[in-house]
Amino acid sequence: MNAEILGALSRITPEEQKLRDGEPLDRTLYATGHGFEIEAAKLLRQGQLITIRPHTRFVSFPRHSHNYVEIMYMCTGQTTHIIGGGTPVHLQAGELLFLNQRASHAIQRADAGDVAVNFIVLPQFFDFAFQIVGASNLLGRFLLGTLKTGGAEITHLLCHTAELLPVQNLVESMIWSLLHNESGARRANQMRMAMLLLDLLNHHDCIQVEGEPGQGSPLVLAALREIEDDCRGASLSRVAEQYHVSLPYLSALIRQATGSTFKELLQQKRLDRAQQLLRTTRLPVQAIAESVGYETTSYFYTIYKKAFGITPKEYRDHLCNFDN
Repeated sequence: MNAEILGALSRITPEEQKLRDGEPLDRTLYATGHGFEIEAAKLLRQGQLITIRPHTRFVSFPRHSHNYVEIMYMCTGQTTHIIGGGTPVHLQAGELLFLNQRASHAIQRADAGDVAVNFIVLPQFFDFAFQIVGASNLLGRFLLGTLKTGGAEITHLLCHTAELLPVQNLVESMIWSLLHNESGARRANQMRMAMLLLDLLNHHDCIQVEGEPGQGSPLVLAALREIEDDCRGASLSRVAEQYHVSLPYLSALIRQATGSTFKELLQQKRLDRAQQLLRTTRLPVQAIAESVGYETTSYFYTIYKKAFGITPKEYRDHLCNFDN
């Protein structure tokens, strides 16, 4: 990491100095009321959608939740988290931990060399990224979970990204931008976030779901990766055979973990991919339909219009009118 950035994040804050001197954690800096839900209003200025702050060291941070999305990036050292009722999660240097509003966790004491930065992010900041990544993958399911008021969702993701240079560069760029309060940087950081999520999808083996029954199952992850790797020919039967489980059992596990069937997830991925091709290529609609797994163009038109309210041709025409 850039020495200037690391130096800024490593400085001992007035709060941390008090903790080093033996004073207790002042919860009023983070929350009001009797519960310990950290409030975005305590950390974000009015109108902000995203900010950063160094993780508070020299204290065991008690169990808490947030009314925003938190992304924790480990710069040096490590932190240990107890998320929900799960086993300890060790966040190592160069790794990312995503937590949505329904995740609760406690963090064991971090010392001077355990430097981490917290991204405090309101859900609407992810609108652009969600359009890019879609809903039929782990990251899309996580983003969708930030908008839901109930039901099954992925509450947290651990990303082993220490060796992924593009991810490191994008995270560092966002930190630099937010540290320097760049004017008009919101859109640039939304684009950086979308690129970061795309890089994570391209290296989806680095993404791990921890601590939630069912959601972190290798079976569920394998099914989601089947869709991500080959939306045209994805087969749940193939996953069931590979893991030596019955198809009904695997189907039920996916429904329990994600709130959707494998067929629904696959269809969403195909439609997301089709929209991307409509935006970025001049391929005929028939070729796009075939490339994402629909055998007949008429069926593709029917499914597409049911999902988006317009036909593929109308969507492409709208883009052309917008560009003009």
